[in-house]
Amino acid sequence: MKRALALVVLAIILPSLAAAEVVDFVRDVRPIFEKHCYSCHGESKQKSGLRLDIKSEAFKGGDGYGELVVPGDVDDSPLIELVSSDDEDSRMPPGDHPLSPAEIATLTRWVEQNAVWPDGVDLAVLEDRLDHWSFKPLAKAIVPDVKNKAWPRSDVDRFVLARLESEGLIPAPPADPRIWLRRVTLDLTGLPPTPEDVDAFLQAVGDDDTAYEAVVDRLLQSPRYGERWAQHWLDVVRYADTHGFEVNTERPNAWPYRDYVIDAFNNDTPYDQFIREQIVGDALDQNAATGFLITASVLLPGQIGKDEPSKRLARQDSIDEIVVNITQTFLGLSVGCARCHDHKFDPISLHDYYAMQAFVAGVEYADRELDPAEAKSRRSESAKLKQQLTDLDHQLARFTPLAGSAAERPAINARLNTDRFAPVRTKRVRFTIHATNKLEPCIDELEIFDTAGNNLALDNRGATVTSSGNKTQKNRHELRFLNDGRYGNSRSWMSNQTGKGWVEIELAEAAEIERVAWGRDREGKFADRLATEYTIEVADENGAWTTVADASDRAPFDAGKSKPAAFSTEGLAADEAAQATKLHHRRTELEKRIASLAEIPLAFAGKFRTPDAIHLLRRGDPEQPEDLVPPAVLASFGSVSLPVDSPEQQRRAVLADWITDPANPLTARVMVNRIWQGHFGMGIVETASDFGRMGTKPTHPELLDWMARQFIDSGWSVKQMHRTIVLSATYRQSTQFDEDAFATDADGRLLWRFPTRRLDAETIRDSMLMTGGRLDFKMGGRGFNLFNQRGGLSGFTPVESFSGDGLRRMIYAHKVRRERDAVFGAFDCPDGGQSTARRIESTTPIQALNLFNSRFTLEQSEAFAMRVKSESNADDLEPQIRRVYQIALNREPAAEEVSDAIPVVRDYGLQSLCRALFNSNEFLFLP
Repeated sequence: MKRALALVVLAIILPSLAAAEVVDFVRDVRPIFEKHCYSCHGESKQKSGLRLDIKSEAFKGGDGYGELVVPGDVDDSPLIELVSSDDEDSRMPPGDHPLSPAEIATLTRWVEQNAVWPDGVDLAVLEDRLDHWSFKPLAKAIVPDVKNKAWPRSDVDRFVLARLESEGLIPAPPADPRIWLRRVTLDLTGLPPTPEDVDAFLQAVGDDDTAYEAVVDRLLQSPRYGERWAQHWLDVVRYADTHGFEVNTERPNAWPYRDYVIDAFNNDTPYDQFIREQIVGDALDQNAATGFLITASVLLPGQIGKDEPSKRLARQDSIDEIVVNITQTFLGLSVGCARCHDHKFDPISLHDYYAMQAFVAGVEYADRELDPAEAKSRRSESAKLKQQLTDLDHQLARFTPLAGSAAERPAINARLNTDRFAPVRTKRVRFTIHATNKLEPCIDELEIFDTAGNNLALDNRGATVTSSGNKTQKNRHELRFLNDGRYGNSRSWMSNQTGKGWVEIELAEAAEIERVAWGRDREGKFADRLATEYTIEVADENGAWTTVADASDRAPFDAGKSKPAAFSTEGLAADEAAQATKLHHRRTELEKRIASLAEIPLAFAGKFRTPDAIHLLRRGDPEQPEDLVPPAVLASFGSVSLPVDSPEQQRRAVLADWITDPANPLTARVMVNRIWQGHFGMGIVETASDFGRMGTKPTHPELLDWMARQFIDSGWSVKQMHRTIVLSATYRQSTQFDEDAFATDADGRLLWRFPTRRLDAETIRDSMLMTGGRLDFKMGGRGFNLFNQRGGLSGFTPVESFSGDGLRRMIYAHKVRRERDAVFGAFDCPDGGQSTARRIESTTPIQALNLFNSRFTLEQSEAFAMRVKSESNADDLEPQIRRVYQIALNREPAAEEVSDAIPVVRDYGLQSLCRALFNSNEFLFLP
């Protein structure tokens, strides 16, 4: 009604205004925007992505529609529709103060007059979103001069010290060598040093750094290093062994990616190569590495709605996860925020987002063969061996008891059945089925053998087939498959009658036959539709039918058996038994070899196909596609693009090249910051996966750029960056508290002391196992169970007592998404649902209860006590107590600690002391 009234008013006043002067934007239009619009669509706030105080932004429009104004076209300009609508829910501005008819008339005339908005009249200046420290090229950082010349051990220290001196702070004294050794060993390997490691280091340490360097080199060469640092990476990329969402089914072949990451860190794979392998490893003989692309949760085809819109939305979600994984992991950017609209803060447009999607639009969440060439070779060899196996079966069939003889013949099974009878001359054989174990009968191949062992039923020998009728599907269950010489359900005949049917084979010419062989599915995949009652007949020269075999003398049918009966020589003459036994041995060896060839290694590492056509989606809605978008990198950071029809693998290769280009300002910065965070608990940039404008500023920007350049110049060596950091005086500091420094820098971000922190969940569990002498150092392979099931909707009962593989390092546990380990999940262990750039460090009662009362702790305490008793070779309690401290805390106990422990150990056992130390801060925190 209001819109109608407004239009009436306009109809009255517009003619009189037509002759008026031209609408001036500054005089007539901007005051309307200032009065009614800027509070929601101005500098401080841009609801629905619309900003009206800057020309370039205003004409782009908001999130829900295209251009706000179409110059000269009132009907197609959303601005006029919005301000004049009679729908109060959509009219702008909202509330009880709409624009007056005169104001609407002014805006309408402005649009009619081509919406002239002169340049240079905006009251605000659009902020340059590229004017941000992380988007600029790496600075050529100059190592600063410092007052304290004696303290720095490296250029890292000079950058840190310069910042401390500018704040009037001094670094803490160096840590005791024993404490440094425990710190760096836990830090680099996730395990404590042994007492022998401590003794050797303390004997070797001197005034120079040689002993320290030797320790670091040894730790970096340890396979334990890769296991430790791979965990940091897996946190970021959301690795888990289930799919997530409500279904949360198992990914049985996800673990090869986890093993790849461990190997990559152990081998010090150059970081730029590490990136390329994870994006385009299928071109670099690193198929498992591409598991990175699909580590996130996903709904697979059978888990989504069957309607096309649901499928399109699910596909969009799956591609989005890949884009998010790539950009936040390698670039530290929240590109996923631009899925529905231009990024609110960073220079990333809606078009940029879909151009990034186009790079990975051919990636599917699925298993792939780890080595396609090897898999092809295995299948080829397997096919040859299966033919040999078939030949052996036919030879062994000569020793099958005759049908109708006194000997009971084997039970019917789904794979292979042989009916042997006295030689008979015929040209036609009919196989009639009277009953099945389920549904319509099915036969994958019917074979007829002469006395020389030749299969005369083959179509390539001129044999023809007829039947009572068949249930035909396209290229499946056709009558022609009955004698084509190929086995398996997909090459079988199926009757069109439940429980019965017949097939007849007419040979090219009459011959003397003695055996018929048949199976339901000789590949062993299906055991239903199996003939359980049947008759085999042959026709004489006059066409009269005679039964030569049937199911009456077979052992009773057993639905639980689908394999041939056990080999037996019962009833055979000595020479026949010897021949049969020899053939059977050969058959057994062939079966073993075929079984081993069938185990083709797979990895949940993505399959690649022709890319989807990627369109820009209005509001991110797959049902509102707009322009086709070709692959292109983020426009603000480069100009790399590809034609819309570019091959799938080329797309990913180009993307990887752009990310790893040393000129990219983000890649090296993000990674060295992650490494720094791993050593100090927090990165130079606190928001490790967000280097955008909403992320935190670096505490030491010059140091970050210096390290990034060193990283690139070293050949992208992660181990070299570790070495640089852990051998620094900054890392060697003690945790000594300083009240004045705390008043200036309470969070310790300036590193005036070493920032102690609690060990993560995996390190606590692994250290307890190692301390008790039970840790299994077996590497790689399928994960061990933390729960009674490996996936599903619910019902995850925790495993409480571990043995065998359950004593391996926790990184090798089967990780169920959204389910935390019963004991160590309380220690802020991520559940794989979201990327965890940095683990939080909470303190809760459940942590103490789990670590003190859990069955795991009790068992490891008992194992620790038994180990110490076996090593002490004495009944005296004091040596045992000392040994417990040496192993658990890497130090000798104080005299009062020994005196306090003796009555506890005497009254409650050594395991009580072990249990107490497992719960001590000294065991649980990085010193």
